[in-house]
Amino acid sequence: MKSEKIATLEQLQADLLHSYREEFPHDEPTLCAFAPGRVNLIGEHVDYVDGFVFPMAIPVGTMILGKALDDSTTSTCYIRTLSKDVGEPKSVTIDLNNEISPLKSPKWANYVVGVLALFLERTKPSKKLPFRILIATSVPIGGGLSSSASVEVAMCTFLELLYQNSLSSAQQLSKVDKALLCCKAEQTYANVPCGIMDQYTACMAEADHALLIDCRDNTSKPIPMKNKDVCVLVTNSNVKHELVAGTYAERVRHCQEAANLLGYKKLREVTSMKELENSRDEMPPVIYKRARHAITEIKRTEFGARALSNDNYKEFGRLMYESHESLRDDFEVSCEELDQLVELARSVDGVYGSRMTGGGFGGCTVTLVAKSAVETCIDAIQKGYKGTASFYVFEPSDGARSVALNKQQ
Repeated sequence: MKSEKIATLEQLQADLLHSYREEFPHDEPTLCAFAPGRVNLIGEHVDYVDGFVFPMAIPVGTMILGKALDDSTTSTCYIRTLSKDVGEPKSVTIDLNNEISPLKSPKWANYVVGVLALFLERTKPSKKLPFRILIATSVPIGGGLSSSASVEVAMCTFLELLYQNSLSSAQQLSKVDKALLCCKAEQTYANVPCGIMDQYTACMAEADHALLIDCRDNTSKPIPMKNKDVCVLVTNSNVKHELVAGTYAERVRHCQEAANLLGYKKLREVTSMKELENSRDEMPPVIYKRARHAITEIKRTEFGARALSNDNYKEFGRLMYESHESLRDDFEVSCEELDQLVELARSVDGVYGSRMTGGGFGGCTVTLVAKSAVETCIDAIQKGYKGTASFYVFEPSDGARSVALNKQQ
């Protein structure tokens, strides 16, 4: 069993151009933006407690293609997705003369509409520009690879291109501002209480590097991952999860309750496990477990970045297994399928470490593995996994960017 073939930027753009020309046969798009998904190597469920996270961008992502419309004849923005996974309807229109509010339906559009509303609010352009766009993504939706942030950051990148000649330098967004805007859009329009990791990675990532992000002050440090004999294998359990359903929000509340009981604003401020142990009898057992995960995971992430920067894959792998066990036992966001995938990977020589990644309750595992052992690992999982998994081999990729339009496609 081999890994899934990843659609290239050229293939994604070709599909979008074909669809655009079918829908608008007498027109041609002029702008194209791309933003990647991400996989988090370690540091799970700690971005919203101001912790450290350690993701990398991946070569799958979201592309948005379109153009500005003649603003003398319309104030309407036309937004359409090509995704088969979001249900109907697949298009929405937004009137820029009206207040842009969250939509009751379709829910997928709020990830786009929210960015549009906050971009206009933040940049305050002298003239609002109507547009039409088509959206396509190669990120597995609901797999924990940040399909939503990929859409948001691609949309914000498209808007930057759309307004590139209309905004002063003071109105333009820094990369961190852009990540914060997209994060706020997901929180307020899609009603997902996410941290900033996904959007930040999509904006700031560099090829051949993972990104150690300090979520307390939104600073980051690129950590080289240039050993071409080692790669990242992402295994999709193909068990779907829905963060809006409440489990994610519940974990956010649990962590905040723990911080409040300890007398801190966020759990990042807890300096040691001894401090938590001293207060164990004062908090419900479930709150203690959530706090124990967060505090130990922050330390694991710091140690992990240091290990990877020294090419100490064995140590990084050990920390990955510890992370998974903590997510399984203390944070309780794993599931039988993810646990099985991790254990099957662990049984293969050449695998350094494996863990669940993303929100949990399905989605993907991330495995650090020698390239020479990738196919053996895939075969072992394929034979032992009770479900049907999909496999992706990734190397660290660049963040959001404009893409030149190839009109010959």
